[in-house]
Amino acid sequence: MQHYKESAGDTVKKKPKVTMAKAFKTIIWPRRNLVFIGLVLIILSRLASFALPLGSKVLLDEVIPNKDFSQLYDLLLIIGLAILVQATTSFLLTRILSVQAQFLISELRAQVQKKVLSLPISFFDNTKSGALVSRIMSDVEGVRNLIGTGLVQLFGGTFTAIIAVCILINYNPWMTLFVFAPISIFGFIALRAFKYIRPVFRKRGEINAEVKGRLTETLAGVRVIKAFNAEDQENKVFEKGVALLFQNVKKSLTATALMTSSSTFLLGIASTGIMGMGAYYMIDGTMTVGQFLSFTIVLGFMIAPIVQMSNIGSQLTEALAGLDRTEELMNMTAEEDDENRTIQLNNINGHLIFEDVSFSYDEGKEVLHNINFEAVAGSVTALVGSSGSGKSTIAGLSATFLNPTSGKVTIDKHDLRKVNLSSYRSNLGVVLQDEFLFEGTIRENIMFPRPNASEERLLKAVEAAYVNEFTDRFDNGLDTLIGERGVKLSGGQRQRIAIARAILADPKIIILDEATSSLDTESEALIQKSLAELTRNRTTIVIAHRLSTIKKADQILVIEAGRIAERGNHDELIAAKGRYYDLYTYQAKI
Repeated sequence: MQHYKESAGDTVKKKPKVTMAKAFKTIIWPRRNLVFIGLVLIILSRLASFALPLGSKVLLDEVIPNKDFSQLYDLLLIIGLAILVQATTSFLLTRILSVQAQFLISELRAQVQKKVLSLPISFFDNTKSGALVSRIMSDVEGVRNLIGTGLVQLFGGTFTAIIAVCILINYNPWMTLFVFAPISIFGFIALRAFKYIRPVFRKRGEINAEVKGRLTETLAGVRVIKAFNAEDQENKVFEKGVALLFQNVKKSLTATALMTSSSTFLLGIASTGIMGMGAYYMIDGTMTVGQFLSFTIVLGFMIAPIVQMSNIGSQLTEALAGLDRTEELMNMTAEEDDENRTIQLNNINGHLIFEDVSFSYDEGKEVLHNINFEAVAGSVTALVGSSGSGKSTIAGLSATFLNPTSGKVTIDKHDLRKVNLSSYRSNLGVVLQDEFLFEGTIRENIMFPRPNASEERLLKAVEAAYVNEFTDRFDNGLDTLIGERGVKLSGGQRQRIAIARAILADPKIIILDEATSSLDTESEALIQKSLAELTRNRTTIVIAHRLSTIKKADQILVIEAGRIAERGNHDELIAAKGRYYDLYTYQAKI
């Protein structure tokens, strides 16, 4: 059952990892040429925007009183050109910066996904796939406000406000000074709000990941949910998650509303004061109507960017919160980052040895205790025993999905801890009990490990695993779509595709985890023939509950409570009349 955290808790206390300075160095500076072009465009756009308010003063104070049509035409031409400059720069800003921002997002998503796939299996065991999807797809979106128009508009707003202040002081310094009091109060409120909002945005990313993670599980397990009539239960879990998300959004909306409302109130007071002061100066004759109109329009040019900057500030804060989480992921240690993994395997024989291997998932709780055995190149080693005895852990260690807590596993006398993982796994094939198939065609799934394999090799693998026994009955044969996780196929059909995939990979080491558990008797007979072909001249580790399938194994290890209780071939263990004998005779009676 999913448990959602009720409060930000420790998250709020975390020190943000991504500062604006770091974001500038890693994201903005490498694209400084584009950002510089954007800054130039925004400056041209904002300078052009002052043509209208300044032109209004000329219109009211000079053109109309003097009835000067020639000056009117010149004024209209200048304003028209200024509008054209604004429209052109606006288009170019979107075309250059917004498109670049989206390109950066796609690059970052690819980098994060690459990093995620480089992490060890233990990471995925403790992290929901839906949560990872959220982190890959959603957390990086905020960078569009760093490299896109957001940051440039922040600069543009600042530039516009400075120019506007200079013009306003030139018109009337006392009226300008009066405006600064409410604006300063607004700035103080905005800064306090941003400090409050950032951890809220960070927590929102975490809640989003949890909710999406649970939703992904719910959709994947819909058959189990319906089978146990648990729709209401799942609905309540999801409702609790979205309720927490709502509470988080409400906090950020409240902070944003506080900034918006305070700006409306404070700037409203400023406008009222300016109206009174302007009326006084016009009655006194020290300010013209044109100057007052121009002053109020330019004042709007100063105020609008300040209000806009509060929104952009929220966007930048959200972007940095998302990058905090992305940075967290990118700083994790990848499997291949281990500097000790320097041994490159080229042609391997497949001689696997476990030397005093112990392993624990949690500190102080060993699940394997001093395991010693040797799997000679080309031999078949079968692991049998009750559930939870440690068989799958041994298989995981053989596949380098896990590393021993103590002792060592060697391949051709090389310590697996020092072997480059890619060079080892390129010689590894795995067939799992609950084999995973990708959405697509049967052909695509079989060719997954060798996408460039010839048609001849593909068909040999298909025949060896008896996949053609059922694909020949399909209208589209190997090009039949199998649905998500192969949902349109039976368990036996999925298993045969998985075995064909392993045969096509042509590995030196094979790990079979209950590879025949999903098969009926007829399918099992077919698969046993294909498995004999698959395991020939390959080092094979077999986990099996059906002991009848491993009678020909070179050695059988009986695993009990994390230790090897018995070892030998089938005949030797039957003759010993120990644990294996009990298991075998019990199954024979069923």
